[in-house]
Amino acid sequence: MRRILPALAALAAVGCGYVGEPLAPLANIPGRVTDLTATQRGARLIVQFTVPPLTTEGIAIKEPLQLDLRAGLGGEPFQQENWAAGARKVTAASVENGKARYEIPAAEWTGREVALGVRVTGSNSKQSAWSNFVVIPVVAPPDTPTGVSAENSIDGVRLTWRASGSAFRVFRRAGDGAYAPVGDTPQPPWTDSTTQFGQRYSYQVQTIVKLGENREAQSELSAEIGITPQDTFPPAAPAGFHAAEAPNSIELSWDRNTEPDLAGYRVYRAAAGGPSQKIADVDIPTYSDRNIEHGKTYRYEVTAIDRSGNESPHSAAAEVAFQ
Repeated sequence: MRRILPALAALAAVGCGYVGEPLAPLANIPGRVTDLTATQRGARLIVQFTVPPLTTEGIAIKEPLQLDLRAGLGGEPFQQENWAAGARKVTAASVENGKARYEIPAAEWTGREVALGVRVTGSNSKQSAWSNFVVIPVVAPPDTPTGVSAENSIDGVRLTWRASGSAFRVFRRAGDGAYAPVGDTPQPPWTDSTTQFGQRYSYQVQTIVKLGENREAQSELSAEIGITPQDTFPPAAPAGFHAAEAPNSIELSWDRNTEPDLAGYRVYRAAAGGPSQKIADVDIPTYSDRNIEHGKTYRYEVTAIDRSGNESPHSAAAEVAFQ
């Protein structure tokens, strides 16, 4: 019995885990916002950022959270303490899928710089550090483009509009997709050369005011204009048309057209001063006319046809007296 007790004690010692100092309690301080952005659009400031999902220790933050966005004069150089003393809290945020968005009237800061920063307060009343700060100059609302029109052209969709300004941004939506910027231009008109015939497109235009240091103010978006461009544009008339007599035929040739949607060519002939009539459709820029009679003079012309059925003007005529 005396021998068994020491053995049991040894086994008990082996089965126990290491007992060290107790861990410190978690601080549970919300993480800091790092992606605060702000842009002037018309008479509003659009402010957005991602709401931190974790504490500074990487633990999921417990709801509810309080967002403390503040706006105040920037000043040069920017000093956080001075700004915080005079900045006012902004409310009425919308949060969707972890993204917060504010729309703040900008009139009171027109002609001055406004600085924005945000911090987060957890359900335990602990606050995060201030976010990155954004300082933007506020200007009078840029002129919103009006009278936007879209026109089908051979080079693409041609847009025109009316607005004062020296920089504009064009947004496009294909079908039921989302709008995305497709081009910047100093003045209208602007042509979208990346469109496809038969596809529905919608456009909006915005005036941009350049503020330096990669900053800008934006107007409100224009009214939407839609268009479905159609191919109503014929190919160019074939060039280099030539007709020559051969022993049993009249041989025709011309330069190949370069349009990407070219489908082929149409050959016309008139005999003995009669009317011109179509005699053939061909895929290549040559044709042998064997349905002819000796002693007659023939006049030939050729046109180009595209895949939409548009026909070019007639080429220059060529006459041959078949002996």
